[in-house]
Amino acid sequence: MNIQTKTIAAPEIDIEKKSSKIRTEFFRRYFRVVHALFAVLILIQFLPDQLTTETYSSYAIWFAVGVEVFTLVLSALIKKPASLNLFVDIVAFIYGLLIAWTLATAKFNVLKAALFPPPGKVLWQFIGDYDKILTNIQSSIGIILQGYLLAIVVAIPLGLFLGWSARLGSAATYISKFLGAIPPIVYIPYGIALLPTFRSVSVFVIFLATFWPVLAGTMSGVMNVEKKTIDSAKVLNVGRFTMMFSVILPASLQQIFIGCNQGLTVSFVLLTSAEMIGAQSGLGYYIKNYSDFGDYTRTIVGLIVVGIVIVFISFIFNRIQKFLLRWKQ
Repeated sequence: MNIQTKTIAAPEIDIEKKSSKIRTEFFRRYFRVVHALFAVLILIQFLPDQLTTETYSSYAIWFAVGVEVFTLVLSALIKKPASLNLFVDIVAFIYGLLIAWTLATAKFNVLKAALFPPPGKVLWQFIGDYDKILTNIQSSIGIILQGYLLAIVVAIPLGLFLGWSARLGSAATYISKFLGAIPPIVYIPYGIALLPTFRSVSVFVIFLATFWPVLAGTMSGVMNVEKKTIDSAKVLNVGRFTMMFSVILPASLQQIFIGCNQGLTVSFVLLTSAEMIGAQSGLGYYIKNYSDFGDYTRTIVGLIVVGIVIVFISFIFNRIQKFLLRWKQ
């Protein structure tokens, strides 16, 4: 009789454990501080405004709702707890920033309205200037890709060749450090005098900003390849081309990516600066043009868009790096 009781009770215990596990997982995914911050952000939009101008609170509400729906969907799809925690922490930071921004501008008028418009007005302006912003993004990314890819195509093979020769590599290291220390933006006056368009000048500046870090990273990677790796390849009697691109290049990829990452970061800074000097398009031009007219709503829109574009491209770059270096994990 006792055996039968235990046999009948066992499935009930298993069901209870599964139910408890499901409830725990549900609470872990959907009952978080980030959702409380969303509720606070929505509620403060209904507080009376202290500004006499339109604050466009409805745009902030719709934006928050869209982000929250996106957060709930990804909370259901993301499997790794660490990835989920990172994502909701970023969203929580965005909500917290918007709460503080809304309170300091539209609700309590602590910040000067002309310089710091409320988030709803910035979102309204972003939608109104969507076509202009998209055109300027395309212009900036086109320049970055041209200069950056050209620099990589030139710097990596040259770095492999120089790094493979111990004598040339030692001398080239010091030369690249010297030339790489010169800010590429100082070449803009010469570029304007020698090149036909300002776009070509910008591509040239991006090329220089990327070339030296990638060259230095490639040479460093080649010179630090383990000797046993090279000896193993020599035992197999591989040719020079195969040695360079099938043995040395993969072994140097980690250092090469360090140089590529440095070049990408500097390229965005220089491109925005160059576009502020004499360009007729691009994100830097968008920011400078409207700041000259005192239109700080559009200036903030431009700053936010620059940050989003840089984060997006850096994310893509890191995914490519992780894929190509997956054999090291």
